[in-house]
Amino acid sequence: MPTDAPVTVRRGLVAILPDLRGFARFLTRDVSAADDLVQETIVRALASQAQFRPGTSLKAWLFTIQRNAFYEQRRRRKREDEILDGMGQDGSLAGHPLSEPGRHDDVSDLTTLLWKLPDIFREALILVGAQEMTHEEAATVCGVPVGTMKARVSRARAQLAELAAPQLATG
Repeated sequence: MPTDAPVTVRRGLVAILPDLRGFARFLTRDVSAADDLVQETIVRALASQAQFRPGTSLKAWLFTIQRNAFYEQRRRRKREDEILDGMGQDGSLAGHPLSEPGRHDDVSDLTTLLWKLPDIFREALILVGAQEMTHEEAATVCGVPVGTMKARVSRARAQLAELAAPQLATG
């Protein structure tokens, strides 16, 4: 069985690349950083492809690798910022804005609202909603029980509805 894992990973990787890129863009909010994260995910997946268990969800396995790489990079960047700030330099690594000023359409409004959600709720909603993962797969990616994932998705949807209510009333 272990000899099948590398073949399964290599064959499935190409099909899942658009999903990896989409999830990376939601995590990073930056096209260039998202591409770097996808590349890092692929490198890590290929390096550890023998660890993949055929018969399990390749998408969930890859998303777990990507999520872990993202949070590792985020922690490293935060620490670098702290060191640079301590030296009296500008350590800001602020990303690019999500949309141009004055641009108002449904997609940019939804994107803006999504970024107002807490990280764990936004992540749950993206995995289950946009990436069409099952609650079980998303729970595996995030390392939480299925019930926790279901609660996060439910709370994310409720908060998103609350955030959208004022816009719907004026629109």
